[in-house]
Amino acid sequence: MTDFWIIVDSVAIVNTLVAFIIVFRSKRDISTTWAWLLVLLLLPEVGLLLYLFAGRSLSHRKVFNLQAQEPLGIEQIVANQKLQIDEKELLPANKITSSARELVRLFLETDNAILTKKNAVRIYADGNKLFDSIFDDIRQAKHHINIEFFTWYDDRIGNEFVKILEKKQRHGVQVRVIYDTFGSHGSKHKLFKHLVELGGEVEPFLTSNIFPVTFRLNFRMHRKLVIIDGETGYIGGFNVGDQYLNRKEKFGFWRDTHLRVVGDAVLSMQSRFFLDWNATAKHKIDFDLKYFPATKSVGQTSMQIVSSGPDDDREKIKQGYVKMISIAKESVYIESPYFVPDSSVLEALSIAATAGVDVRLIIPNAPDHPFVYRATEYYSKELLLSGGKIYTYQKGFMHSKMVVIDGKIVSIGSANFDFRSFKLSFEANAFLYDREFASATELIFLHDQDNSKFLTLEYFENQSRWKKIRQSLSRLLAPIL
Repeated sequence: MTDFWIIVDSVAIVNTLVAFIIVFRSKRDISTTWAWLLVLLLLPEVGLLLYLFAGRSLSHRKVFNLQAQEPLGIEQIVANQKLQIDEKELLPANKITSSARELVRLFLETDNAILTKKNAVRIYADGNKLFDSIFDDIRQAKHHINIEFFTWYDDRIGNEFVKILEKKQRHGVQVRVIYDTFGSHGSKHKLFKHLVELGGEVEPFLTSNIFPVTFRLNFRMHRKLVIIDGETGYIGGFNVGDQYLNRKEKFGFWRDTHLRVVGDAVLSMQSRFFLDWNATAKHKIDFDLKYFPATKSVGQTSMQIVSSGPDDDREKIKQGYVKMISIAKESVYIESPYFVPDSSVLEALSIAATAGVDVRLIIPNAPDHPFVYRATEYYSKELLLSGGKIYTYQKGFMHSKMVVIDGKIVSIGSANFDFRSFKLSFEANAFLYDREFASATELIFLHDQDNSKFLTLEYFENQSRWKKIRQSLSRLLAPIL
């Protein structure tokens, strides 16, 4: 028995040393460091395995591949970039408030996110209508179709989508697809096999077709982009799967938000797609004007396409959220399936609510990821205590990532209000500056609110002790959920 306990003590000492070496050798914020130490020390063997798969940083080679790409096509949309940066009025006074110019400037500096004007934008809150529109536009494609999704399921809508792409590839339209291996539950070789045989190109993001399982599961390509002929683009929160079209009884009506865009903002989406493609694919795409056609000015909406990810320490979309909240004078309306903010976001919301800004948050009424949902409940209560209003969507599952401030500025995209979207996942959001569009989006939020339950402090206080314990434990692990 003496020898047994010597071995146990030795393993414990070695595990502790390894835990400290592993965690502290990488640059992290303090909350993430403590969360991983908690896992490694309390779950020695399992914790180490979890860290190997989900805790390691993105490799330096992959970071370089992502950062070294030249923004293809940018010269097509930023010929007047210097004028935009130096211009006194980045946005017409009759379109938006002066404080919004600070947000525009922020994205210009941190992400080279060019302000594009006169975009025609259509918003979708229903998956059936969205995919009908995407398929109609794809059927009209003449030159190329570029697609990037976190999740692409091998189900009814997934196969229907692939069949349409196969037909276009057969008729000479070049099809390229990027998908996330983790989000799509492994390799999609069989699903895309015939498309590839026809000449289409399909790539798992930052992983290999030979070894589809990555040992860095935390870094997920969460963007959702469709670009057709460089003229029409889609960006938002929907993925490809039957559940997103209300075909899964478990989730009911899937409430999400996506945009269809015609205008120069599509070229920004195109540039983002090519950056991701050239970072992950063997066959790179060279700059060609045919991918960046001169777009027609057909609308009145000014917007920026902003991306963020673990390849850059500046959490650009999160910074945008914080800036939006800080400049709000009247209202901040948020929809997010996960509400696990870091201290800067929670503090910005708390300050706004305390200062009298009408802060409202709509979250799901049931979890799809239990640990994350318990953390969402914990932080929702914190926001409630600061004066915010919390609602749970009752009609189905709330997956929308939408922010509207003062009925003037809107953000719609793939980024949730959580640590993962801020720090770990590759995200893309559209930030829109248009009073008319923002007012229409605000009405959608209020309609969702009508289908939601208002949560009071009594609701949280009446929860079971065990649920409160799970909320507190999930909160401790929030930085790595």
